[in-house]
Amino acid sequence: MNNFYVESIGNVKINGERFFIKLDSKYSPALRGLEGFGHLDILWWFSKFDTPQFRSILTANKPYKMSPEILGTFAMRSPVRPNPIALSIVDIISIDYEKGLIETSYIDAFNGSDILDIKPYTPSVDRIENPKVPKWCDHWPKCVESSERFDWDSEFNF
Repeated sequence: MNNFYVESIGNVKINGERFFIKLDSKYSPALRGLEGFGHLDILWWFSKFDTPQFRSILTANKPYKMSPEILGTFAMRSPVRPNPIALSIVDIISIDYEKGLIETSYIDAFNGSDILDIKPYTPSVDRIENPKVPKWCDHWPKCVESSERFDWDSEFNF
């Protein structure tokens, strides 16, 4: 098995109702060319779940009300996984290129979470026109915009 070296490029800053991606100054030049993009793929580290115990959990007992009795980690968006890497798609409110600061309306990360990478969201490679999902979750929203109005609390058993 290979080991990899990954370096944080910045972190999440949450200030009340405002959400930011703050890059370390040496990575600010990498923001060039993002003008015109509306969304970003943000890879970040679930640091609160980076323990040997959490990394060793590979299944969960019925995490969703309509799911099978046991689900594998790779069938969930859980932070409990062998490598606690998270992916969030965020909208861009503004970018301060000099300060290396991206404002977004929301990110499902913790304040201070390390950012691993940023990629522009492009429908040609990021959007699936007709995604297939199992029956137990086929009633979930079909896009991020609809998710904010969905009653997610009624879906979880945790």
